[in-house]
Amino acid sequence: MTEKVSDSADQVTAIDIVLEPDAGMVERAQAANAGLRKNFPKGYRLDAEHKPHISVMGGYFYSVHLPKIHDAVQKTLGTEQVLSWKMQAVKYYYLPLPPIGLGGIVIQPTAGMIRLQKKLIDALAQYLSPTGSAAAFATTAADPTINEATLHAVGTYFSEHTGEHYNPHVTIGVGTVEYLDALLAGPFAPFTFSAVGVSAYQFGNFGTAAKLLRAFNV
Repeated sequence: MTEKVSDSADQVTAIDIVLEPDAGMVERAQAANAGLRKNFPKGYRLDAEHKPHISVMGGYFYSVHLPKIHDAVQKTLGTEQVLSWKMQAVKYYYLPLPPIGLGGIVIQPTAGMIRLQKKLIDALAQYLSPTGSAAAFATTAADPTINEATLHAVGTYFSEHTGEHYNPHVTIGVGTVEYLDALLAGPFAPFTFSAVGVSAYQFGNFGTAAKLLRAFNV
């Protein structure tokens, strides 16, 4: 029996709408990532397929609506002065995935970030798929699978990562829990940075910004 090929209307893409951080934040994230990889060489490098970023809104979207999604984001960005925002990085954190953890630099949410997220939710909710699978993600030969934590995080973006639950951050990579515990216990000098752009990416494993879909005019 021939397996049914999914209709294009059923195809889903895991999309992340992100702020692109400035060079200062990228340098801090890359330095932290280098420490993680020294401790855990199997971890990933921050590069073109793992771009440092700040997620604003994400989820599973019907692929057939990608042009409309991009247009809606561009229109929404016209109501905000994103590049004028000043954001503050305040500490490290990590998500436990024993025996490793997924680390990040926490950013203090601003009124502008929360406002933009709400506008994007209002504009894009109509294009959301209620479910998604590993097929919705970007994969590479070096990282061909999508773990359950990533599938769960994208599937619960609205219930666990928006509004009062919004936790903006720049992911720095994976390392051992012991190393990340020591990193969190050490000093962190808060710093201010800005966004230099807004983009849409296809999610990769560990919630990475893996494949650029659109860079918006801001």
